[in-house]
Amino acid sequence: MNFRDRLRARWLRTESMLCVGLDPDEQRLPPHLAGRSDAIARFCIEIVDATAPWACAFKPQIAYFAAAGAEDQLEQVIAHIREHHSDIPVVLDAKRGDIGSTAALYAREAFERYGADAVTVNPYLGFDSIEPFLAWSQRGVILLCRTSNAGGTDLQGQRLADGEMVYERIARLAAGPWNTSGQLGLVVGATFPAELARVRELVGDLPLLVPGIGAQGGDVDATVAAGIAADGFGMMINSSRAILYAGSGEDFAIAAGAAARATLSAIRTARQRARPEAP
Repeated sequence: MNFRDRLRARWLRTESMLCVGLDPDEQRLPPHLAGRSDAIARFCIEIVDATAPWACAFKPQIAYFAAAGAEDQLEQVIAHIREHHSDIPVVLDAKRGDIGSTAALYAREAFERYGADAVTVNPYLGFDSIEPFLAWSQRGVILLCRTSNAGGTDLQGQRLADGEMVYERIARLAAGPWNTSGQLGLVVGATFPAELARVRELVGDLPLLVPGIGAQGGDVDATVAAGIAADGFGMMINSSRAILYAGSGEDFAIAAGAAARATLSAIRTARQRARPEAP
């Protein structure tokens, strides 16, 4: 089953558009995990088990693992998801972008070494830097389009000579000639609901990875209203820190599960307002 089919099956099964981000900051791990050689993996695995009932996807951010020399623990976390929550897609947040020969190795890293269902990719080197990822025809490739950080405006919000915004050009290409595998998606931040709505208008039912709610301050109601697809789904609305660090003691996973459930409840309420006719 390809990435988009796996994601859609999860949407339908759970009525969830909540993506749980796995950003394990070594400085914020619960004290009882300090000193363990597998502290990052243990933290993430407990978060995964506690939030799995409410998640449509998990999104590990590779930098948090790599900076700690914990790539092997990332492998363990994804292997655990595969074994115990096999119907939940894994999006590796790596934001790769390089020339074709190097991109092919980054694709192998994401899909072969880590076994991710999808990976985030920076499209600013053009199609030949994306094409090696698309060769993995069953896997998803999520292109940066209109990111949630304020500085994204420096480039993504600039107008091209023909009047089109840079982020609009990326969206149009992703929905058209670049989508050779049918597995492209886009990253569009919850912090820019007007741009999110414009991207949805341009790309139809392409899946959108939407960071920026929770700690970054994106509004759930505005996000869902702007980005929901015609079928009532269409998004992986990511929350990381607000869920991961909802608690700081030995009950951190219980607190994370409660935060995930509350976030999903807010998303479902917003979905009902935006598409009352949706199943």
